[in-house]
Amino acid sequence: MSHNILVKPFNTEYNSAPFSKINNEDFLPAIKEAIKKANEEIHTIVNNPESPTFKNTIEALDFSGEQLDRISSIFFNLNSAETNEDIQKIAQEVSPILSEFSNDITLNEDLFKRVKAVYDSKNSLDLTTEQQTLLDKRYKGFSRNGANLPEDKKQKLRDIDKTLSQLKLKFGENVLAETNKYEMLITNEEDLSGLPGGAKEAALQLAESKGKTGWLFTLDYPSYIPFMTYADSRALRKELALAAGAKSFKGDALDNQEHVLQIVKLRQERANLLGYNTHAHFVLEERMAKSPEKVKDFLNDLLEKAKPAAEREFKNLENFAKDLDAIDRLEKWDAAYYSEKLKQNLFNLDDELLKPYFKLENVIQGVFSVANKLFDLNFEEIHTIDKYHDDVLTYKVTDNTGALISIFYADFFPRAGKRNGAWMTSYKPQSIKDGINERPHVSIVCNFTKPTKTKPSLLTFNEVTTLFHEFGHALHGMLANTTYPGLSGTSVFWDFVELPSQVLENWCYEKEALELFATHYETGAVIPMDLIEKIKASATFHEGMQTLRQLSFGLLDMRWHAIESPQKIISVKAHELEAFKNTKLYPDVEENCMSTAFSHIFQGGYSSGYYSYKWAEVLDADAFEYFKETGIFNKTTATKFKDHVLSQGGTEDPMTLYKRFRGQEPKPEALLKRAGLI
Repeated sequence: MSHNILVKPFNTEYNSAPFSKINNEDFLPAIKEAIKKANEEIHTIVNNPESPTFKNTIEALDFSGEQLDRISSIFFNLNSAETNEDIQKIAQEVSPILSEFSNDITLNEDLFKRVKAVYDSKNSLDLTTEQQTLLDKRYKGFSRNGANLPEDKKQKLRDIDKTLSQLKLKFGENVLAETNKYEMLITNEEDLSGLPGGAKEAALQLAESKGKTGWLFTLDYPSYIPFMTYADSRALRKELALAAGAKSFKGDALDNQEHVLQIVKLRQERANLLGYNTHAHFVLEERMAKSPEKVKDFLNDLLEKAKPAAEREFKNLENFAKDLDAIDRLEKWDAAYYSEKLKQNLFNLDDELLKPYFKLENVIQGVFSVANKLFDLNFEEIHTIDKYHDDVLTYKVTDNTGALISIFYADFFPRAGKRNGAWMTSYKPQSIKDGINERPHVSIVCNFTKPTKTKPSLLTFNEVTTLFHEFGHALHGMLANTTYPGLSGTSVFWDFVELPSQVLENWCYEKEALELFATHYETGAVIPMDLIEKIKASATFHEGMQTLRQLSFGLLDMRWHAIESPQKIISVKAHELEAFKNTKLYPDVEENCMSTAFSHIFQGGYSSGYYSYKWAEVLDADAFEYFKETGIFNKTTATKFKDHVLSQGGTEDPMTLYKRFRGQEPKPEALLKRAGLI
């Protein structure tokens, strides 16, 4: 064990993860060793001869298992961003062990007795607001996870959690394998009609890298999206769309239908065991929304407001496609193509016109400049810390006094070992212990257009907003300034976590911000004012349809997790169609199913929480309205946002934090106005 770098303190600059020195075979023994150490820490808390106090029980518990958390975060982050068969195999072995350890804590009667003793005496304790929140969170962590159950039901809970951890992993592995498996090789250049030069060059390069002659397209977003948006060949768009929509829905070894059914049944069983009607009731008790009824009302209320606009937009699109190409029936593989054509027609604006102004390196500097103007943060690229792949960029983040705020990792391009999409994560949390403010190590992972032999990485406008979005999450992690790791950074109610990310997207549409970074990659010319006006004017293009799409995902999530008898569901597809019936615009595609690749809710943490994107949009539109009233770079407003939202983590109820920043509760009118729905 002595050679295993994970079981020793990292002797590295900034205590950063020593990626290059970690061997895959180190993870399992290191995690087992860290669990042993964490169990010893729990044993010390439980067997403390002194009466339970906040310090010797609640605080000690929150700081326990630090080494285990650190190793686990490194491992699971690699399993998402740089995985391989070995890591996936270890994940299948490690997940049930970690699930078992987690249950060992929440189902430890003696530990719960101590926590409950502190909780029952909380009114007589002189606790800070943060300490009160931590006490509530820790107590609920036990009571909501089976601490009050009889022994036989505790064992049942353990069995469910163990199985769920493996099912979720298998679900994600299947989706990744499906994404990596599919390739569409085009050998006739005429079939590339409509595609921009950059997309063609990237496809040519991809084919070359795999020893093939022609142009290669995959289901990775930077390959898939341009093809669906610009390729004139309807037959090839259909082929690609069917492949994307049929991920893990083919009845083969990578099929996820049975996994979906098992996951929802087990989640429901778990919720019932703990005394809740449904999994959604269990989850939402600890959210701003509080109940499935309130979530459904929220989604259906927005649906009522957005649907007339969506139907109008769809009718216009149908007419446009009919006039242009005599298309009698719009299909899903026509959506991006004709939307883009119509957008160009209305606004004379397309991504190819904008991309030269959004060179990746410039956008990165742009988001750094915005963070500097708002929050006095400075970013310096450093090459002295380890990274898990050559593509990863590493930065030291400081404030204006030179004090370290964070270490920041950024990973932008797709590759075989990386799942699709974009996310923010952490390698080391922030906390204050023994008077030392431990600063966080934060990472964002994206899948953007790669540089080619002739062009740098030029982002679509959608990729620009994605970068700002994930960076907003990163700011929430970087600026964390709480005592306890369990309340730090993004450890907030799930329907509040999207506020910092979504609010930052707004700066992408503002002249003052765009002029900081949107310069032509060849000439250096600042983006012309007329293009900025067009970006703003087109921001609400097809907003009704986009809103309907987001609502459909939220309603699907609720349909899976807020019903009382999921064991009666026989067909994944039929159940999904029922969820989509009020949001459907395009004809259904029999061979496709969304649920079997809906990783957000079946692998990630969004089960019963997908609505939170829309929920946070209400918050972000209202918050940005405040910035617009005072000036988008107004220091006073920015400082209020930093002090009352970004730095506070989960130390207080999110609505209390929001009102402290805004002076009032959020109003949905700002969102409806911004979306052009009123």
